Amino acid sequence: MHPRIVLRPSPRLAALIGAAHAGAAGGFWLALPGAAGWALAGLALALGAASGWDRALLRGRGSPRALQLAGEGGARIEFADGTDWPVAKGWRSVNRFWVALPLERARRRTVLITGDMLDPGQFRLLRLWALWGRLPGVASAQLPG
Repeated sequence: MHPRIVLRPSPRLAALIGAAHAGAAGGFWLALPGAAGWALAGLALALGAASGWDRALLRGRGSPRALQLAGEGGARIEFADGTDWPVAKGWRSVNRFWVALPLERARRRTVLITGDMLDPGQFRLLRLWALWGRLPGVASAQLPG
């Protein structure tokens, strides 16, 4: 049986997204005089709020909800709207803080899963799967000894 990993909202990622967009809003406000600067600053803040809501707090219709891992490199990501998409083979970004998984879709999309979206054991399992394309297990045969 292959593990199904349910994602939790990440307030830390939401705060990081909000801070980055607030910085961009401040830059627009300082760099552009008048209404244009205010408008772009407002749009940057709105984009940050929408991104944090959908990608970090997992509250949008297109938010990822769970990940179904398969043994030999295959996985599917389930979304809030009931759809699921396979994870693409090849490039994956893995470090101790996050795992970025590209999806096989007509348009490009990558799902970012941070460490606080899972318990430590599940996050370790996901990182191992993302790096090696398989789940850890018992060796099929022992070495002759």
